[in-house]
Amino acid sequence: MRRLFCLAFAVLSITGTAAFAAPVVGQAAPELKATTLDGAVFDLASQRGKVVVINFWATWCPPCREEMPALEAFYQRQKGNGLSVIGISVDSAHDADAVRHVMQGFTFPAALLAQVQKNAFGKPRVLPMSFIVDSEGVLRHALRPDQATLTAQSLSERVSPLLQAIQTH
Repeated sequence: MRRLFCLAFAVLSITGTAAFAAPVVGQAAPELKATTLDGAVFDLASQRGKVVVINFWATWCPPCREEMPALEAFYQRQKGNGLSVIGISVDSAHDADAVRHVMQGFTFPAALLAQVQKNAFGKPRVLPMSFIVDSEGVLRHALRPDQATLTAQSLSERVSPLLQAIQTH
C-alpha cells in the first residue's frame, strides 16, 4: 500500500511539474499576452518579424534592478532594427505604483505578472530571468543569473546575430 501511495505521489509530482515546465530553448516560444502598465496590449505572437527580449524582474530584486539600465541602453540602440522588449514584474498587483515608479526611468514597456492574460512561460523560479525569442517565434536563449546574466555584452552576443538575420531577409 505504501509503495502504491509513493508511486501515485510521484506520478502527481511529475504531471504537476510538466504542467509548469520551463520553456525549452530551440522550440517555439510559449504564449505571452499582457496589458502593459500604460494600457497597451503586448502579444508575443504579434511580434513575429522582431527579436523579443522578455525580462522577468521585481522591484525588490537588486540584481533585477542592476541589469535594467543595460537592457534599456540596448533597447534604445536596437529598437529601430527590429528589437522589442517587455519587462514582466513579478511584484503583486498591490505594488503596481512601485513598479510604475521604477519604470519611469525606462522606455520599454512593462506589465505585472499578476495581470497577464496569457503566460505559458510560467512564474520564474529565479530572478532576474530573461528569454530571447527570434523573429520566427523560436526561443533562442534563456538568461538566468546562475548561468548567463543580462549584460550589455550578453545581449550583444545573443541578440545582435538575431537582429542581423532580420536585416538579411
